[in-house]
Amino acid sequence: MALLLLCLSSPARSESLELTPCRITAGPAYPSIRARCGDMQRPENPAAANSPQITLRVVVVPALNLTPEPDPVVPIAGGPGQSSVQFYASSAHAFEPLRRNRDILLVDQRGTGDSAPMACGFDEAVVTGNYSPELTLALTQQCLEALPHDPRYFTTSVAVTDLEAVRVALGYPALNLYGISYGTRVAQHFARRFPDFTRTIILDGVVPPQVSLGPEIATESQKAVDRVFARCAADDACNERFPELASAFADLVATLREEPVIVSTPHPNTGRYDDVTLGSGEFAAAVRLLAYHTNTIALLPLLIHEAAGGNWVPLAAQFRMISVALTESLSIGMHNAVMCSEDAPFYDAAEIDLEGLTTSYIGLVQLDSIETICSVWPAGPVDDGFKVPLATSTPVMLLSGEVDPITPPRYAELAAVDLVSARLLVVKGQGHGQLAVGCMPNLLEEFVAGADPDAVDAGCLDRAFVMPFFLDFSGPLP
Repeated sequence: MALLLLCLSSPARSESLELTPCRITAGPAYPSIRARCGDMQRPENPAAANSPQITLRVVVVPALNLTPEPDPVVPIAGGPGQSSVQFYASSAHAFEPLRRNRDILLVDQRGTGDSAPMACGFDEAVVTGNYSPELTLALTQQCLEALPHDPRYFTTSVAVTDLEAVRVALGYPALNLYGISYGTRVAQHFARRFPDFTRTIILDGVVPPQVSLGPEIATESQKAVDRVFARCAADDACNERFPELASAFADLVATLREEPVIVSTPHPNTGRYDDVTLGSGEFAAAVRLLAYHTNTIALLPLLIHEAAGGNWVPLAAQFRMISVALTESLSIGMHNAVMCSEDAPFYDAAEIDLEGLTTSYIGLVQLDSIETICSVWPAGPVDDGFKVPLATSTPVMLLSGEVDPITPPRYAELAAVDLVSARLLVVKGQGHGQLAVGCMPNLLEEFVAGADPDAVDAGCLDRAFVMPFFLDFSGPLP
């Protein structure tokens, strides 16, 4: 148990870490969780002898069992740029089976949460990408000038050394890693760098090392939306209520590319009404993130139908909620540090599907904005072999949603090519992130306990709930 391990001395520990009682929460709407918290000093640049120090936030949520297993579960958040402490606090119920016999170890990755945050002040335009290259460049340069630390040293290759330092300081013999989305990249690279201290790996919404995120975001999202339209067309009630949904959607995209609409909606935090400009970028941002989860996928046909009839308010309100949530939870400085070091430098222009991007509802604007940002953002260290698939005999469970719009099941297959003891679970009808779907929390506990992916009976996932389409704002039919 971590609380006892803290009292032990070890000559291998190079950094000290004292944990004291605390409570963590995901925000005002969430209950607080009892934990032990501490701060750890780490060099901003681990390769420099006289590097300035940064502070990492470390949290241990103790196991429920008074005599737990010695290896904790380590949730690693996505983004990149989200806080692992906040992610866990918002999803704690799904980790409870894992917490029965193991501590939960949380480390806000450098640049996120309370670990030397690399946040930039930015408005809703930054979320959507619906702005000019000139404004993108100006906002990026303002962000760089405002950052409190050198952005070069906030890459995954540096961050995994922080996690290893925390493991050593707390005396844990090995870690059970759970990564979601970008967090799967961190988990895979930790296992590459520190194989002897990685006991099991769970990859949820898998980012394969050999894929650079960015060029396929728009085309994969278009495929996900097309699947929503096909599912609605195959559903008698949905098809009757929302006929010709795909053509209505295409008309909306064309209309907003010609001219944005001005919509009065209440602000999600203040409740005060003000005008929102809903252009093609805002529309794309709302649709893309609504397509992530089965519960919000269920709303898409209704929102598209209402907008096609001239009622833009529901869709504009969704955009505002999404943009506020992103600006509050995403550390854009850390996000850019990762994207401009680990993704954009590896784009191969010959392999980018420009036709598919152009004809997608997102278009070229997102890829163009990434390239504009990274034209001035300094790249940081990336380890040798970082872009090579992980080759390991460590037990791995890979999780994919059948209709994931950002990390489709084929990404998990790419990541698994050199995994010796691995199993891929593709959950029917689900989007991005399978942690809390149906019986998955119990399956993951069974996997971590036995460290054998093939021994897990995943038949219960066939009964996982998929939200029916909303036919009106009262909800789906009973």
